[in-house]
Amino acid sequence: MNKKSINILTIFGIPIGLDPSWFLVFALVTLVLALGYFPVEFKQWSKFAYWSVAAATSLLFFASVILHELGHSIAAQKYKLVVKSITLYVFGGSSVITSEASNPLSEFVIAIIGPLTSLALAAIFYGLEHLFISIPTVYATFKYLALINAILAVFNLIPGFPLDGGRVFRAIIWGITRNLRRATEIASLLGYGISFVFILLGVWRFLRGDWINGLWISFTGWFLEYAVVGELQHQRTHHILSGHTVDQVMNRECVTAGSDLTIQELVDHYFIDKGMRCVVIIHQDKPAGFITLHNIRQIARDRWSVTKAAEVMTPMEKVINTHPKAELANALEQMGADGVNQMPVIENGHIEGMLSREDITSYLHMLQKLED
Repeated sequence: MNKKSINILTIFGIPIGLDPSWFLVFALVTLVLALGYFPVEFKQWSKFAYWSVAAATSLLFFASVILHELGHSIAAQKYKLVVKSITLYVFGGSSVITSEASNPLSEFVIAIIGPLTSLALAAIFYGLEHLFISIPTVYATFKYLALINAILAVFNLIPGFPLDGGRVFRAIIWGITRNLRRATEIASLLGYGISFVFILLGVWRFLRGDWINGLWISFTGWFLEYAVVGELQHQRTHHILSGHTVDQVMNRECVTAGSDLTIQELVDHYFIDKGMRCVVIIHQDKPAGFITLHNIRQIARDRWSVTKAAEVMTPMEKVINTHPKAELANALEQMGADGVNQMPVIENGHIEGMLSREDITSYLHMLQKLED
């Protein structure tokens, strides 16, 4: 999970968190419901009723988004993919899955299950809507949730990669061509086209005086176009690094230091003099922990001279690590998912070296030049 995210709960072993941007969109959704939707649909409520029902409805809507993402994540787990987290942010929700689906069928199932979950929720809320028709505030909440989940399902089924519908489309093309890279390129072209349709439609609505919807539609198109570029770059990186392993890139000169050194000694002799960004701490001739600049910044500077390395280090059992023969592309994805810039390479309990994002980037640039 992103380090800035706020962890709220864990379901099926998957941490679920809130990105700080979520609080903005929660406030906006509540505002629109309290001042726009509910007063138009349900007149003569008190202001307190509008705002309280709007806030409750917003929370239930984002609970629906979590269930949508859980659908993807549980399906991914069934196919032995590792799901690191689910995060709610300004554009909805995102599941962090650390590797690609291995075949078109698993890609199809993982992609389609999200919209199907939203459709199922729409049906459930539609039934509850009619069950509670005599209680206006409850009826209003379920009516909106039925509508918004149906819209969420339809929107995600648009074949604009990387939306769920775009991933379904890519899975179909992948099954036909048996070439993931080619399928991604075709799906991305369609995604580009759909993103520009959104942008043009938003501009048209804006010029006709519908400023809010026009801006929102255009912004959605821009975000989709940005996501397509990111997915294409990700796929190209994965393709170039395919077949290369960690031991081809890692730095075998792993810097170690004793656990009895102070933070000041570490900073002076390793981080400043030798330009290190991380140090493995040794205790009784065995790797005990890992110290980075992030660990050191947690300690006030006037405490550096009296604080031992062992007090600050991340214990080795909690350190994100990799194996010498691990796929380099997977190691890079693991770094991104865990928000780390370097990690030790361990085999049979021994540290064989250190892998950094900078090392992978340099290696990737060399491979790209060889391809050009």
